[in-house]
Amino acid sequence: MGQKTVLITGASSGMGKETANKLIKEGYTVYTAARRVEKMEDIRILGGIPIKMDISKDDEVVAAVEQIEQKHGGVDILINNAGFAIYGSVEETTIDDARYQFEVNLFGLARLTQLVLPYMRKQKAGKIVNVSSAGGKVYVPLGAWYIATKHALEGWSDCLRFETKPFNIDVIIIEPGAIATEFGDVYVEPMLKRSGQGPYREIANAIAKLSQNLQTNPNNMSPPSVIANTISKAIKANHPKTLYVAGKLAKPMLFVRKWGGDRFYDWVWRRMIS
Repeated sequence: MGQKTVLITGASSGMGKETANKLIKEGYTVYTAARRVEKMEDIRILGGIPIKMDISKDDEVVAAVEQIEQKHGGVDILINNAGFAIYGSVEETTIDDARYQFEVNLFGLARLTQLVLPYMRKQKAGKIVNVSSAGGKVYVPLGAWYIATKHALEGWSDCLRFETKPFNIDVIIIEPGAIATEFGDVYVEPMLKRSGQGPYREIANAIAKLSQNLQTNPNNMSPPSVIANTISKAIKANHPKTLYVAGKLAKPMLFVRKWGGDRFYDWVWRRMIS
């Protein structure tokens, strides 16, 4: 296991950092990538190898993979965890902001995946873990662009899984539910700036209140370790599942959407934000 080299993106906090810490302790060689390299000093002390990398900048992505190839041959396990959420009405969110959402949540990880695949094909082994969201199957009001990236990521992952199977490369989707991370802090304020004063202000303020209530009650959210444990389980499996759902609210939301249908799911959301 110590010979397996892992690259985790978005590892400066939350699920990425928790996963890095766990895999280092389990004996993997772990590279962690994020813009805020100073936030990964604890990972370095533990034995990881932090890299400063902005997933939306191609030269930094290429340089990170080249560094790993020079030191350890290549990436055996890629964990695409980097991502963020833009919330706001479709009408009030600029297309430039929407494009950047896709650049980070889909195109950046796609480029990184392209770069690590040749080594995995040569080894005839590899695992690619794409951290999606329960939002890859369901939706949240005012989350259109974020939800669109997660729906796209899951379709993209399904196609990639089929393409890479002949080379013994597994593609695994992780769908987290409500996890106690910086996620809520990051999206609420910009959402209110976009939509908190205009024609969608009632929905925006209701979503902000709902998010605040969710975060203030620890029983409503799962710790990042739930996702770290799920990823660890998935990459150790000889025949991993194609999809793992973990964390508070994820399975109930998926169940309601699947079996209740769109109209009922709409009704549930209207009740939640009314």
